[in-house]
Amino acid sequence: MIHTFISLLMLGASVMSTPQHTDQVGTKPTQAEKKWEFATTPIWADEFDYTGKPDAAKWGYDLGGGGWGNNELQYYTDKAANARVAGGILTITARKQKKNGMDYTSARLVSKNKGDFLYGRFEVKAKLPTGRGTWPAIWMLPTDWKYGGWPKSGEIDIMEHVGYDQNKVHITVHTEAYNHGKGTQKGKQEIVPTASTAFHLYRVDWTPDAIKGYIDDKQIFDYPNEGTGYEAWPFDKRFHLLLNLAVGGDWGGAEGVDASVFPQAMEVDYVRVYELKQE
Repeated sequence: MIHTFISLLMLGASVMSTPQHTDQVGTKPTQAEKKWEFATTPIWADEFDYTGKPDAAKWGYDLGGGGWGNNELQYYTDKAANARVAGGILTITARKQKKNGMDYTSARLVSKNKGDFLYGRFEVKAKLPTGRGTWPAIWMLPTDWKYGGWPKSGEIDIMEHVGYDQNKVHITVHTEAYNHGKGTQKGKQEIVPTASTAFHLYRVDWTPDAIKGYIDDKQIFDYPNEGTGYEAWPFDKRFHLLLNLAVGGDWGGAEGVDASVFPQAMEVDYVRVYELKQE
């Protein structure tokens, strides 16, 4: 989820991007892809089987407003009113509430330096908000930005959705070679008729050979490693998870924001990470 970037990204203060709306996928690798396997027990997980604020041992917060590089309208807080766990569910809530010059509040949880991963299977079971102007995302960013600011060090979007295009769910990657700024975006979309009325499983399998995206265990996206260098494959460094609900912005607000729909929430049943088995 990212846009034109400022030097903040080099410091890890990143934003969501506006994807190019295409059905492109990566080209075929030049050699046969290895059959990779994943552990059956998570190495890192949050089942949200507690009550209160998100587990501080697993989640931190990105805080603040200023548009996050996408002209977004929310101010991200660490308040329970915007991110709270109860009844086995994490609820991230965007509210029509002025704070520090912004018209909305919300939350953006990050596992940076608490859950950082190089390869693996990433599963998040979630129910999405509705309403024009909502922009929820389940995604990953590089922890160390070894190849430089966005998009050089990459981004993996496990799930993105905008409320004005109800039930269309996006899985996307961003790199220096493949991004919307160049018209070369790599992404795939799928209609999920009950995206906002039922929980669905959003998953990415990340190996040295490819990034594959799934919804309810159905593969819809494949981005192979072309073997051409970091410009196309910066995905050999550690990444961390982000869960957030933005309001408005260049993509989320492309058809305006319906203030009457708020508060709106993204609900998360669990987050699970499975280690890639290495030979």
